[in-house]
Amino acid sequence: MPEKKKANSGFMKPVQPDEALAAIVGSTPLPRTEVVKKLWVYIKKHNLQDPENKRNINADEKLKPVFGGKKQVNMFEMTKLVSKHLK
Repeated sequence: MPEKKKANSGFMKPVQPDEALAAIVGSTPLPRTEVVKKLWVYIKKHNLQDPENKRNINADEKLKPVFGGKKQVNMFEMTKLVSKHLK
């Protein structure tokens, strides 16, 4: 039987959050999917979704450095910005 190929193994590989991101998701290496999950837990816990447009996330003091100093980003931009904080 041919070996099964792992789906999205790049997403499952643990990555190291930098200092800014570690303040939110912790400093241990995590798969990208977990990093995003933890970010959403933080966003929901601190009520940072824009009430009028749920796709926008308002940055608090911890998120601002992760979002490159921006006060608000949309969820697609967030994923791109978060990648810059992963090694």
